[in-house]
Amino acid sequence: MDQMSTRLPRRQVLQAAAVGCLPMIESACTTLSATPVSSSGAGPLRIAVLDDNMKIVEQIADWSVLKDRASVDFYHEHISDEAVLTRQLAPYDIIVIERYRTPFPASVISKLPKLKLLVSTTGASAHIDLAQAKKQNITICTTSAGPEEGNVEELAFALIIDLARQTSWHNADMHSGKWQARPSHTLYGKTLGLIGLGRIGARVVEFTKPFGMKTVAWSTNLTDEAAKAGGSTRVELKDLLAQSDFVSVHYVLSERSRGLIRAEHFAQMKPTAYFINTSRGPIVREADLIAALQQKRIAGAGLDVFDDEPLPVNHPFRSMDNVLLTPHIGYPTVERMTVIYREALEDIVAYLDGKPIRLVKPPKSSSAEEGPA
Repeated sequence: MDQMSTRLPRRQVLQAAAVGCLPMIESACTTLSATPVSSSGAGPLRIAVLDDNMKIVEQIADWSVLKDRASVDFYHEHISDEAVLTRQLAPYDIIVIERYRTPFPASVISKLPKLKLLVSTTGASAHIDLAQAKKQNITICTTSAGPEEGNVEELAFALIIDLARQTSWHNADMHSGKWQARPSHTLYGKTLGLIGLGRIGARVVEFTKPFGMKTVAWSTNLTDEAAKAGGSTRVELKDLLAQSDFVSVHYVLSERSRGLIRAEHFAQMKPTAYFINTSRGPIVREADLIAALQQKRIAGAGLDVFDDEPLPVNHPFRSMDNVLLTPHIGYPTVERMTVIYREALEDIVAYLDGKPIRLVKPPKSSSAEEGPA
Protein backbone atom coordinates (compact mmCIF):
# COMPACT_ATOMS: atom_id res chain seq x y z
CA MET A 1 0.00 0.00 0.00
CA ASP A 2 1.32 3.40 -1.01
CA GLN A 3 1.83 6.21 1.46
CA MET A 4 0.42 9.64 0.63
CA SER A 5 3.14 11.39 -1.32
CA THR A 6 2.32 14.67 0.41
CA ARG A 7 2.19 14.87 4.21
CA LEU A 8 1.12 18.14 5.76
CA PRO A 9 1.64 19.07 9.40
CA ARG A 10 -1.69 18.58 11.16
CA ARG A 11 -1.58 22.10 12.61
CA GLN A 12 -1.16 23.53 9.10
CA VAL A 13 -4.15 21.56 7.82
CA LEU A 14 -6.40 22.62 10.69
CA GLN A 15 -5.36 26.26 10.34
CA ALA A 16 -6.19 26.04 6.65
CA ALA A 17 -9.51 24.41 7.43
CA ALA A 18 -10.41 27.26 9.77
CA VAL A 19 -10.25 29.74 6.91
CA GLY A 20 -11.73 27.33 4.36
CA CYS A 21 -8.52 26.93 2.37
CA LEU A 22 -7.05 23.44 2.54
CA PRO A 23 -3.64 23.10 0.83
CA MET A 24 -3.64 20.91 -2.25
CA ILE A 25 -2.97 17.25 -1.56
CA GLU A 26 -1.43 14.87 -4.09
CA SER A 27 -4.35 13.17 -5.85
CA ALA A 28 -2.65 10.25 -7.56
CA CYS A 29 -3.42 6.83 -6.12
CA THR A 30 -3.48 3.26 -7.29
CA THR A 31 -6.69 1.31 -7.76
CA LEU A 32 -8.16 0.10 -4.47
CA SER A 33 -5.15 1.40 -2.56
CA ALA A 34 -5.30 2.31 1.10
CA THR A 35 -2.96 4.53 3.07
CA PRO A 36 -2.00 3.12 6.49
CA VAL A 37 -1.95 5.60 9.34
CA SER A 38 1.56 6.59 10.40
CA SER A 39 2.02 4.85 13.73
CA SER A 40 4.41 2.48 15.42
CA GLY A 41 3.46 -0.45 17.59
CA ALA A 42 -0.06 -0.59 16.17
CA GLY A 43 -2.46 -2.88 18.00
CA PRO A 44 -3.98 -6.03 16.52
CA LEU A 45 -7.27 -4.44 15.44
CA ARG A 46 -7.64 -3.19 11.87
CA ILE A 47 -9.76 -0.19 10.86
CA ALA A 48 -10.81 0.81 7.33
CA VAL A 49 -12.01 4.31 6.45
CA LEU A 50 -13.84 4.23 3.12
CA ASP A 51 -14.39 6.80 0.37
CA ASP A 52 -11.75 9.31 1.47
CA ASN A 53 -11.70 10.59 -2.11
CA MET A 54 -10.19 13.96 -1.24
CA LYS A 55 -7.44 12.45 0.95
CA ILE A 56 -8.15 14.69 3.92
CA VAL A 57 -9.66 12.40 6.55
CA GLU A 58 -6.30 11.25 7.89
CA GLN A 59 -5.31 14.85 8.56
CA ILE A 60 -8.44 16.43 10.01
CA ALA A 61 -8.70 14.04 12.97
CA ASP A 62 -5.94 12.84 15.31
CA TRP A 63 -5.91 9.15 14.40
CA SER A 64 -2.61 8.72 16.26
CA VAL A 65 -4.65 8.22 19.45
CA LEU A 66 -5.25 4.69 18.15
CA LYS A 67 -1.61 3.86 17.51
CA ASP A 68 -1.33 1.39 20.41
CA ARG A 69 -4.74 -0.14 19.79
CA ALA A 70 -5.29 -0.43 16.05
CA SER A 71 -3.97 0.28 12.58
CA VAL A 72 -6.02 2.46 10.22
CA ASP A 73 -6.23 2.24 6.42
CA PHE A 74 -7.74 5.07 4.37
CA TYR A 75 -9.32 4.08 1.06
CA HIS A 76 -9.15 6.88 -1.50
CA GLU A 77 -11.27 5.33 -4.23
CA HIS A 78 -14.88 4.21 -4.15
CA ILE A 79 -15.30 0.43 -4.45
CA SER A 80 -18.52 -0.24 -6.34
CA ASP A 81 -18.06 -3.94 -7.08
CA GLU A 82 -19.55 -5.89 -4.17
CA ALA A 83 -17.26 -8.89 -4.60
CA VAL A 84 -14.18 -6.66 -4.56
CA LEU A 85 -15.57 -4.71 -1.61
CA THR A 86 -16.17 -7.76 0.58
CA ARG A 87 -12.82 -9.27 -0.33
CA GLN A 88 -11.02 -6.01 0.49
CA LEU A 89 -12.85 -5.45 3.78
CA ALA A 90 -12.86 -9.01 5.11
CA PRO A 91 -9.77 -8.49 7.36
CA TYR A 92 -11.18 -5.44 9.18
CA ASP A 93 -12.65 -5.28 12.68
CA ILE A 94 -13.95 -1.70 12.36
CA ILE A 95 -15.15 0.13 9.25
CA VAL A 96 -15.99 3.83 8.87
CA ILE A 97 -18.29 4.59 5.96
CA GLU A 98 -19.08 7.92 4.31
CA ARG A 99 -22.83 8.29 4.76
CA TYR A 100 -24.64 6.68 1.76
CA ARG A 101 -21.63 6.28 -0.52
CA THR A 102 -21.10 2.55 0.08
CA PRO A 103 -24.23 0.51 0.88
CA PHE A 104 -23.96 -2.30 3.42
CA PRO A 105 -26.79 -4.73 2.59
CA ALA A 106 -26.97 -8.20 4.11
CA SER A 107 -25.01 -9.60 1.16
CA VAL A 108 -22.02 -7.45 2.16
CA ILE A 109 -22.27 -7.67 5.94
CA SER A 110 -22.62 -11.46 5.89
CA LYS A 111 -19.23 -11.72 4.19
CA LEU A 112 -17.45 -9.69 6.88
CA PRO A 113 -17.08 -12.15 9.77
CA LYS A 114 -14.49 -10.05 11.64
CA LEU A 115 -16.54 -6.85 11.64
CA LYS A 116 -17.33 -5.65 15.15
CA LEU A 117 -18.08 -1.92 14.70
CA LEU A 118 -19.54 0.00 11.77
CA VAL A 119 -19.43 3.80 11.98
CA SER A 120 -21.62 5.65 9.48
CA THR A 121 -21.18 9.41 9.22
CA THR A 122 -23.87 12.13 9.37
CA GLY A 123 -26.46 9.94 11.07
CA ALA A 124 -26.96 7.84 7.95
CA SER A 125 -28.08 4.25 8.47
CA ALA A 126 -30.80 3.58 5.89
CA HIS A 127 -28.24 1.99 3.56
CA ILE A 128 -27.22 -0.56 6.21
CA ASP A 129 -29.09 -3.82 6.80
CA LEU A 130 -29.47 -3.32 10.53
CA ALA A 131 -31.12 -6.70 11.03
CA GLN A 132 -28.14 -8.50 9.53
CA ALA A 133 -25.78 -6.38 11.62
CA LYS A 134 -27.73 -7.35 14.74
CA LYS A 135 -27.59 -11.00 13.71
CA GLN A 136 -23.78 -10.78 13.58
CA ASN A 137 -23.61 -8.77 16.82
CA ILE A 138 -22.12 -5.74 15.02
CA THR A 139 -22.33 -2.41 16.83
CA ILE A 140 -23.39 0.52 14.65
CA CYS A 141 -22.63 4.14 15.54
CA THR A 142 -23.14 7.39 13.68
CA THR A 143 -22.00 11.00 13.88
CA SER A 144 -23.81 14.31 13.73
CA ALA A 145 -24.37 15.93 10.34
CA GLY A 146 -21.83 18.62 11.19
CA PRO A 147 -22.41 22.33 10.60
CA GLU A 148 -25.31 22.83 8.18
CA GLU A 149 -24.80 26.45 7.16
CA GLY A 150 -22.98 27.34 3.97
CA ASN A 151 -22.77 23.93 2.37
CA VAL A 152 -25.35 23.05 -0.30
CA GLU A 153 -26.85 26.52 -0.64
CA GLU A 154 -23.47 28.10 -1.39
CA LEU A 155 -22.74 25.53 -4.07
CA ALA A 156 -26.19 25.91 -5.61
CA PHE A 157 -25.78 29.65 -5.94
CA ALA A 158 -22.19 29.28 -7.15
CA LEU A 159 -23.52 27.11 -9.99
CA ILE A 160 -26.17 29.73 -10.78
CA ILE A 161 -23.54 32.48 -10.99
CA ASP A 162 -21.24 30.29 -13.06
CA LEU A 163 -24.01 29.40 -15.51
CA ALA A 164 -24.98 33.05 -15.89
CA ARG A 165 -21.46 34.41 -16.36
CA GLN A 166 -20.09 31.22 -17.99
CA THR A 167 -17.02 31.50 -15.76
CA SER A 168 -15.84 27.91 -16.02
CA TRP A 169 -16.19 27.89 -19.80
CA HIS A 170 -14.40 31.24 -20.15
CA ASN A 171 -11.60 29.87 -17.98
CA ALA A 172 -11.26 26.81 -20.22
CA ASP A 173 -11.35 29.04 -23.32
CA MET A 174 -8.59 31.25 -21.94
CA HIS A 175 -6.37 28.27 -21.16
CA SER A 176 -6.85 27.03 -24.73
CA GLY A 177 -5.91 30.40 -26.24
CA LYS A 178 -9.40 31.75 -26.98
CA TRP A 179 -10.73 35.23 -26.16
CA GLN A 180 -14.38 36.25 -25.55
CA ALA A 181 -15.66 33.12 -27.27
CA ARG A 182 -19.15 33.09 -25.71
CA PRO A 183 -21.73 35.51 -24.27
CA SER A 184 -22.73 35.68 -20.62
CA HIS A 185 -25.62 37.20 -18.65
CA THR A 186 -26.22 39.24 -15.52
CA LEU A 187 -28.39 37.94 -12.71
CA TYR A 188 -30.06 41.28 -12.05
CA GLY A 189 -33.77 41.09 -12.83
CA LYS A 190 -33.74 37.35 -13.50
CA THR A 191 -36.14 34.89 -11.85
CA LEU A 192 -35.01 31.89 -9.83
CA GLY A 193 -37.54 29.09 -9.37
CA LEU A 194 -37.03 26.91 -6.32
CA ILE A 195 -38.45 23.40 -6.37
CA GLY A 196 -38.54 22.96 -2.61
CA LEU A 197 -38.36 25.80 -0.10
CA GLY A 198 -37.06 24.19 3.05
CA ARG A 199 -34.03 25.24 5.08
CA ILE A 200 -31.61 25.16 2.14
CA GLY A 201 -34.00 26.72 -0.37
CA ALA A 202 -34.73 29.62 2.00
CA ARG A 203 -31.00 30.29 2.32
CA VAL A 204 -30.65 30.36 -1.45
CA VAL A 205 -33.40 32.99 -1.50
CA GLU A 206 -31.26 35.15 0.81
CA PHE A 207 -28.35 34.93 -1.63
CA THR A 208 -30.50 36.25 -4.49
CA LYS A 209 -31.36 39.54 -2.79
CA PRO A 210 -28.07 41.42 -3.32
CA PHE A 211 -28.23 40.40 -6.99
CA GLY A 212 -31.67 41.90 -7.57
CA MET A 213 -33.27 38.60 -8.49
CA LYS A 214 -36.89 37.57 -8.11
CA THR A 215 -37.75 34.15 -6.66
CA VAL A 216 -40.77 31.89 -6.93
CA ALA A 217 -41.19 28.53 -5.20
CA TRP A 218 -43.18 25.34 -5.33
CA SER A 219 -43.40 22.05 -3.47
CA THR A 220 -46.22 19.61 -2.92
CA ASN A 221 -47.15 20.96 0.50
CA LEU A 222 -45.90 24.54 0.25
CA THR A 223 -48.45 27.15 1.34
CA ASP A 224 -48.56 30.83 0.52
CA GLU A 225 -47.71 31.64 4.13
CA ALA A 226 -44.71 29.29 4.25
CA ALA A 227 -43.41 30.67 0.96
CA LYS A 228 -43.66 34.20 2.27
CA ALA A 229 -41.88 33.20 5.47
CA GLY A 230 -39.11 31.75 3.28
CA GLY A 231 -38.78 35.05 1.44
CA SER A 232 -40.40 33.90 -1.79
CA THR A 233 -43.75 33.61 -3.58
CA ARG A 234 -45.61 30.35 -4.09
CA VAL A 235 -46.70 29.48 -7.62
CA GLU A 236 -47.84 26.30 -9.35
CA LEU A 237 -45.06 24.16 -10.77
CA LYS A 238 -46.02 24.82 -14.40
CA ASP A 239 -45.90 28.58 -13.75
CA LEU A 240 -42.57 28.33 -11.96
CA LEU A 241 -41.07 26.48 -14.93
CA ALA A 242 -42.51 28.95 -17.44
CA GLN A 243 -41.34 32.05 -15.54
CA SER A 244 -37.90 31.07 -14.30
CA ASP A 245 -34.53 31.81 -15.84
CA PHE A 246 -32.96 29.36 -13.39
CA VAL A 247 -34.68 26.36 -11.81
CA SER A 248 -32.99 24.90 -8.72
CA VAL A 249 -34.01 21.66 -6.97
CA HIS A 250 -34.02 21.51 -3.16
CA TYR A 251 -36.14 18.46 -2.44
CA VAL A 252 -35.60 15.46 -0.19
CA LEU A 253 -35.45 12.17 -2.06
CA SER A 254 -38.28 9.79 -1.23
CA GLU A 255 -40.38 7.34 -3.16
CA ARG A 256 -42.83 10.20 -3.76
CA SER A 257 -40.19 12.55 -5.16
CA ARG A 258 -38.23 9.97 -7.18
CA GLY A 259 -38.56 10.97 -10.85
CA LEU A 260 -40.43 14.14 -9.85
CA ILE A 261 -38.96 16.20 -12.70
CA ARG A 262 -39.56 14.66 -16.11
CA ALA A 263 -39.63 15.44 -19.82
CA GLU A 264 -42.87 17.43 -19.66
CA HIS A 265 -41.32 19.75 -17.10
CA PHE A 266 -38.26 20.49 -19.21
CA ALA A 267 -40.63 21.20 -22.11
CA GLN A 268 -42.32 23.88 -19.97
CA MET A 269 -39.05 25.73 -19.25
CA LYS A 270 -37.74 28.63 -21.28
CA PRO A 271 -35.22 27.57 -23.95
CA THR A 272 -32.87 30.15 -22.36
CA ALA A 273 -33.27 28.74 -18.83
CA TYR A 274 -30.82 26.70 -16.77
CA PHE A 275 -31.55 23.73 -14.52
CA ILE A 276 -29.61 23.21 -11.25
CA ASN A 277 -29.68 20.11 -9.05
CA THR A 278 -27.67 19.94 -5.81
CA SER A 279 -30.19 17.74 -3.99
CA ARG A 280 -30.31 14.12 -5.21
CA GLY A 281 -29.92 12.79 -8.74
CA PRO A 282 -32.93 10.43 -8.83
CA ILE A 283 -35.35 13.31 -8.15
CA VAL A 284 -34.89 14.02 -11.84
CA ARG A 285 -35.47 11.50 -14.62
CA GLU A 286 -31.91 11.49 -15.88
CA ALA A 287 -32.70 10.26 -19.41
CA ASP A 288 -35.22 13.10 -19.84
CA LEU A 289 -32.68 15.69 -18.67
CA ILE A 290 -30.07 14.31 -21.04
CA ALA A 291 -32.53 14.53 -23.94
CA ALA A 292 -33.50 18.11 -23.04
CA LEU A 293 -29.83 19.15 -22.94
CA GLN A 294 -28.84 17.32 -26.11
CA GLN A 295 -31.77 18.76 -28.03
CA LYS A 296 -31.13 22.26 -26.57
CA ARG A 297 -34.67 22.48 -25.20
CA ILE A 298 -33.06 24.29 -22.24
CA ALA A 299 -29.87 26.36 -22.24
CA GLY A 300 -27.91 24.15 -19.88
CA ALA A 301 -27.57 22.64 -16.43
CA GLY A 302 -25.43 22.78 -13.29
CA LEU A 303 -25.33 19.37 -11.62
CA ASP A 304 -23.71 18.15 -8.40
CA VAL A 305 -25.69 14.92 -7.96
CA PHE A 306 -26.35 11.95 -10.22
CA ASP A 307 -28.15 8.62 -10.44
CA ASP A 308 -24.87 6.72 -10.39
CA GLU A 309 -22.05 8.08 -8.24
CA PRO A 310 -19.18 8.44 -8.87
CA LEU A 311 -20.36 9.54 -12.31
CA PRO A 312 -19.12 7.00 -14.90
CA VAL A 313 -16.26 8.24 -17.06
CA ASN A 314 -18.23 7.65 -20.28
CA HIS A 315 -21.45 9.28 -19.05
CA PRO A 316 -23.12 11.64 -21.60
CA PHE A 317 -23.01 14.58 -19.16
CA ARG A 318 -19.21 14.59 -19.35
CA SER A 319 -19.19 15.34 -23.08
CA MET A 320 -21.85 18.09 -23.12
CA ASP A 321 -20.72 21.68 -23.65
CA ASN A 322 -23.79 23.08 -21.87
CA VAL A 323 -23.43 21.19 -18.59
CA LEU A 324 -21.48 22.37 -15.56
CA LEU A 325 -20.49 19.43 -13.35
CA THR A 326 -19.26 19.09 -9.78
CA PRO A 327 -18.63 15.74 -8.01
CA HIS A 328 -21.27 15.80 -5.24
CA ILE A 329 -19.43 18.42 -3.19
CA GLY A 330 -22.47 20.16 -1.75
CA TYR A 331 -21.90 18.88 1.75
CA PRO A 332 -18.27 17.65 2.20
CA THR A 333 -16.55 20.92 3.07
CA VAL A 334 -13.42 20.82 5.20
CA GLU A 335 -15.32 22.49 8.04
CA ARG A 336 -18.04 19.86 7.99
CA MET A 337 -15.77 16.88 7.43
CA THR A 338 -13.58 17.94 10.34
CA VAL A 339 -16.51 17.72 12.75
CA ILE A 340 -17.83 14.48 11.26
CA TYR A 341 -14.59 12.52 11.32
CA ARG A 342 -13.53 13.73 14.74
CA GLU A 343 -16.84 12.35 15.97
CA ALA A 344 -16.25 9.10 14.04
CA LEU A 345 -12.94 8.78 15.86
CA GLU A 346 -14.71 9.48 19.16
CA ASP A 347 -17.12 6.65 18.33
CA ILE A 348 -14.23 4.25 17.80
CA VAL A 349 -12.41 5.24 21.00
CA ALA A 350 -15.62 5.00 23.03
CA TYR A 351 -16.33 1.55 21.60
CA LEU A 352 -12.81 0.34 22.39
CA ASP A 353 -13.25 1.69 25.92
CA GLY A 354 -16.40 -0.39 26.27
CA LYS A 355 -18.70 2.64 26.36
CA PRO A 356 -20.10 3.03 22.81
CA ILE A 357 -21.82 6.31 21.93
CA ARG A 358 -24.24 7.51 19.20
CA LEU A 359 -25.62 4.01 18.84
CA VAL A 360 -28.08 3.08 16.11
CA LYS A 361 -30.80 0.89 17.58
CA PRO A 362 -31.55 -2.37 15.75
CA PRO A 363 -34.83 -2.23 13.77
CA LYS A 364 -37.99 -4.14 14.47
CA SER A 365 -38.17 -4.88 10.75
CA SER A 366 -35.38 -5.97 8.43
CA SER A 367 -34.66 -2.73 6.62
CA ALA A 368 -35.39 0.98 6.37
CA GLU A 369 -36.34 3.33 3.57
CA GLU A 370 -33.77 5.41 1.76
CA GLY A 371 -32.74 8.56 3.62
CA PRO A 372 -31.98 12.10 2.55
CA ALA A 373 -28.92 13.31 0.65
